[in-house]
Amino acid sequence: MSNLTTVVTEFLLIGFSDTRELQILYSLLFFLIYSAGLMGNLLIVIITTFDRRLHTPMYYFLRNLSIVDACFISITLPQASVNSLVNNRAISVAGCAAQIFLVMFFSYFEYSLLTVMARDRYVAICHPLHYPVIMSPRVCMQMNLTCLFTGLLFAGFHTGYTFQLSFCQSNVIHQFFCDIPSLLKISCSETHSNILSLLASAMLIGVGGFVFITASYIMILSTVLKFPMKEDQRKAFSTCVPHIIVVSLFLISVLYVYLQPPSSSGSIKDIIFSVFYSVIPPFLNPIIYSLRNKKIKEALRIVMKRKFVLKMKGKTVVLSQCCSTSFIQK
Repeated sequence: MSNLTTVVTEFLLIGFSDTRELQILYSLLFFLIYSAGLMGNLLIVIITTFDRRLHTPMYYFLRNLSIVDACFISITLPQASVNSLVNNRAISVAGCAAQIFLVMFFSYFEYSLLTVMARDRYVAICHPLHYPVIMSPRVCMQMNLTCLFTGLLFAGFHTGYTFQLSFCQSNVIHQFFCDIPSLLKISCSETHSNILSLLASAMLIGVGGFVFITASYIMILSTVLKFPMKEDQRKAFSTCVPHIIVVSLFLISVLYVYLQPPSSSGSIKDIIFSVFYSVIPPFLNPIIYSLRNKKIKEALRIVMKRKFVLKMKGKTVVLSQCCSTSFIQK
């Protein structure tokens, strides 16, 4: 049998359907979700960059989260949309490795930013007088760079550790994009050490971050309940609850995908849970964190108003030039 095995040079991704009409439908759906998510995140980046009133630690992390989400959603959905449209599921080994590295990096970066944002809200609500010192621009930059460089190390380690394995039997990945659990299922090498490394990372980063976020919000809620004004309590709860929902959705889906025991075949349930952590959070984050925020709405209204005024001024200038030209000709 060893003489009959061949070395895998490319992988085949699994689509959502084999029916041509449904493939086109999924392609259009992916394109719409990707366009909406990308425009929403880029809009938040533009608004928080050019509006000086939003140059605070909270919106600094929101801007970075939107950048990460725009990159994260660009890794999987465009290729999935094209693959469904042209019915081509092949991906090279190098392309698969690059996709795994980027998925691991941006998923780690996003979750670490969510953890840092919980820290930011804790300091803002529980220690408001010390907030400018504790969350100074230098500290915020250091936190962001720490998330960046540790994410690069995390993604590089797991990507390299995965592709030292041999893939000499099946080349069908039971997923709509390359990820480590799907590759471990089709490897012909011993994968126990890889599974243990994923388990250790999930426990250390995932569960550890969730415990930190939960502890932060327990202290936040205990402080909020002491506020004398109901309006202040409502505002604080409105910023806490959506964050907890997105963190829980992201963490539960990631833990399910990366901690379930590997099997020889995948299921549609695995693909759905992968969508929950790779597509849904980047798509919903602009709505949950920013577009429901009054300051963001006000900044967006000002930007649109300025654009309308500039457009009207431009039309006025063009109209006056046309009138002047016609008067000279007469």
